[in-house]
Amino acid sequence: MKYLILVVAFMATNCVLAQQTITGKVTDNFTQEPLEDVTVYFAQLEKGTITNSEGLFNLSGLPEGNQTIIFSILGFETVSKTINLPLKGTLNIALNSSAIEMEELIISTPFHRLQSDNVMKVERESMSALKQNGAVTLADGITSIAGVESISTGLSIGKPVIRGLSSNRVLVYAQGVRLENQQFGGEHGLGINGSGIESVEIIKGPASLLYGSDAIGGVLYINPERFAVQNTSSADFNTNYYSNTKGYSTNVGYKSSSDNFKFLFRGSLAEHSDYKTEDYRVTNTRFREQDFKAGLGYQKEGFKTDFRYNVNHSKLGLPEEIGEQSTAKTPLLPYQDLTNHIFSSKSKVFFNNSSLDVNLGYTYNDRKEFEEHHDEEEHDEAHEDEVLAAALHMKLKTANYNIKYNLPTLGKFETIVGVQGMHQINSNYGEEQLIPDATTNDFGILATSHIHFNKVDVQLGARYDNRNINVIDGLNKEFNSINAAIGAKTNLTEKVVARLNIASGFRAPNLAELTSFGSHEGTNRFEIGNTNLKNEQNFQADLALEYKNEHVEVFANGFYNSINNYIYLTPNGTFINEDPVFNYLQQNANLYGGEFGLHFHPHPLDWLHFESSFETVTGKQDNGDYLPLIPANSLTNTIRVEFDKKWINKSYAFVKLKNTFQQNNVSNFETPTGSYTLLSAGFGGDFTVFNNRLSLSVSGNNLTNKTYINHLSRLKGDGVFNIGRNINVGLSYKI
Repeated sequence: MKYLILVVAFMATNCVLAQQTITGKVTDNFTQEPLEDVTVYFAQLEKGTITNSEGLFNLSGLPEGNQTIIFSILGFETVSKTINLPLKGTLNIALNSSAIEMEELIISTPFHRLQSDNVMKVERESMSALKQNGAVTLADGITSIAGVESISTGLSIGKPVIRGLSSNRVLVYAQGVRLENQQFGGEHGLGINGSGIESVEIIKGPASLLYGSDAIGGVLYINPERFAVQNTSSADFNTNYYSNTKGYSTNVGYKSSSDNFKFLFRGSLAEHSDYKTEDYRVTNTRFREQDFKAGLGYQKEGFKTDFRYNVNHSKLGLPEEIGEQSTAKTPLLPYQDLTNHIFSSKSKVFFNNSSLDVNLGYTYNDRKEFEEHHDEEEHDEAHEDEVLAAALHMKLKTANYNIKYNLPTLGKFETIVGVQGMHQINSNYGEEQLIPDATTNDFGILATSHIHFNKVDVQLGARYDNRNINVIDGLNKEFNSINAAIGAKTNLTEKVVARLNIASGFRAPNLAELTSFGSHEGTNRFEIGNTNLKNEQNFQADLALEYKNEHVEVFANGFYNSINNYIYLTPNGTFINEDPVFNYLQQNANLYGGEFGLHFHPHPLDWLHFESSFETVTGKQDNGDYLPLIPANSLTNTIRVEFDKKWINKSYAFVKLKNTFQQNNVSNFETPTGSYTLLSAGFGGDFTVFNNRLSLSVSGNNLTNKTYINHLSRLKGDGVFNIGRNINVGLSYKI
């Protein structure tokens, strides 16, 4: 590996591509007037600027060859254009006005494109939009995306669920590298703070071709905030208050870019007391989170690189029963004490018509869990003196690499070949042990192509993977898999777009499923692993249809997912230490469903938007039993208005009604969940204060203070309600 890095460094320092400069002008296609503050962004270079009051822009330090450039501004259609540098003369771009949302670049797919140009349907949502909806945490925020839910333990712990699949079946990427944070545990959350995040992208369905094992259900791809545009600097301060938890979150950041160097940093702090229902506060759902993110980038001619670092420290209460009614913010026993470090580097070397990407990552997850002592007096003294020893203490260290070569374009073909790998060490230090000390090694090789025909875009590829798990006590398991994918996108008519994707995927059994033997404070069960487990292997077909004109958008996304050797937990009817015993078994399973919706913005009332979406998923084993933790069907209707005035910009107001239906299709150890309806509303906008932008947002969730239980709440078994009415007030000031 070190020799490869040296080769890349040598290539970078000896790249002889000449430095190029591009100038241009952006105008309104209807009025021919220049457009100010248009974002001009080179996708592959991750470098951009904005137009001035005359619609002009200038960017220097660009490499030769084909580059994709994006022009975007709210209220106009986003334009993606491929140009060949050096470019003769000035680039003139005319944008058409549009009442629909501004289209953004999709990063999680191999050929970075706008969603309208993608063969694979990818959901994308900006972090600012999630916060406008009043999301307390990132895991809470992503549940507003159709087809995405969260397995929650209070407010602080949430695990993403994509079309009924979760845990190690959903891969999480942050800062361009896979995030490993002991996600096998039912009460192990994301470990990612929402500050310093630009957007999230969701790939629904098997993405094993792009990412390897653990992407059988999909990928949650978290994009960090961008560096400042060339030769600019900015600082911002953000704060939010949450009425229900008497909590707050606040962060401050600064970023600056020159022609070649750029850097940013952001620090944040959040504290919440126990959340409140109509009748009581849920004891020990309180938590505290500290987060720091930093980035450093360098770019010159044919080479660019950036390094990012994130450390997150969280203290999360683990609720057990309704007890002390308090607004204190210090967690009681039991609680988790987590520290998660993410180091990542992304480098790209440009040649005349090809490029090499080298992404390296290292994550260090330090998990401590503190439990009640049997001697109450001893526990009280220990808690006061803060010398309590962790009952469970695990450290997970993961190094990974992702190297891809973008071949020169050959006619209609764009092709990428690459290798990926991971080296992971799990170590125990506490008095309890859930899983043994072990080392895991992954290696994968892939090739994928995008083919541009006159009326159809086709994307296809294949991949081979190997995983080796070596347990300290002698167990050694090896898993192999070959997977492929093919997809096509075409315009059935001028207004109707169809996407069909067929893919296979796999997931190797994780360490917990193979080797666990013991009880855990957070699960209330005794789990026994199974060393004879095989790969989960799936095959999914996904069909997406979309109709769009100036005032109406209608979409229908349907899927069928067949999984061989699905791994599941089931009780065997016995007890150990008063905990029910659960075994890991395998059986074939099928999931099917989809998301359907419309977006209506009538003329001439382009400021008025009506959105409606319905999502459904069903999961069953071959023996007829339903799969556990399948989200209930839901229908969401939103009315939203957007307008600009002299004294307020980018202003909005919305009312949302979400109907969640009964979930009676439950597994053998689940109970049904009743239906409920939640009302939300909010408003906000941008003001100019001391010549700088002040953004205000106010939102209210569960405004009727409904008592309800989400089917994916881990507190459901104890009859504990989800959060009641919550008012969120947010302020952001940019300098």
